[in-house]
Amino acid sequence: MGLGWKEWSRSDLIYGIIIPILVVLLIVGISQLGRLFGGGFSIVTGLTMEIQELLLITAIPLTLGLVWNRWAGGASGFLMGMFYMFYWADPLRSMRGSGPILLAYILSPMLIGYMAGALNKHSENFRRILIVGLVATTVGGIMLFGIFQLSSVNVVTGAEGFLLTVLPRMLVAVVVAVVAKFFVWYGVAVHKT
Repeated sequence: MGLGWKEWSRSDLIYGIIIPILVVLLIVGISQLGRLFGGGFSIVTGLTMEIQELLLITAIPLTLGLVWNRWAGGASGFLMGMFYMFYWADPLRSMRGSGPILLAYILSPMLIGYMAGALNKHSENFRRILIVGLVATTVGGIMLFGIFQLSSVNVVTGAEGFLLTVLPRMLVAVVVAVVAKFFVWYGVAVHKT
């Protein structure tokens, strides 16, 4: 039987209300720094856009692939990729040759999520989770960069573009490996019995 409606603790208030509100306010504050320091496309805007991309098309599919299975990882990658593709579809629609970029936004996260689940196989071993995450995000990043090269409007080119596409995804793999291990510790992961 669960907790009753009168059973509240100080940690419920701290972790259930105060910390989530502070995190939201911090994110909103960071998003407004560009306005405070001169508008336009600033470093803050670039960072928030990169965080958005990495969360949607890397972290979510990778996490679900690692803690659940390849089908959850692949399906979430497809859905998150579709959301991200729809976000960019309107500005890119008028540009001839943008199709490969939009397609890459769907295929890369789907590949990352599926590979993570297929390689991890419900493992709870942190080293395996970390290695699988690094392999899946590296391959997904390389595929994303490669598919981008098929577009005539692609601006992500050269060694710098390759590194900016692959290295942040590898960093996300390290963070997600830690998160996935916490999921396993707290029983959120799907265990094969």
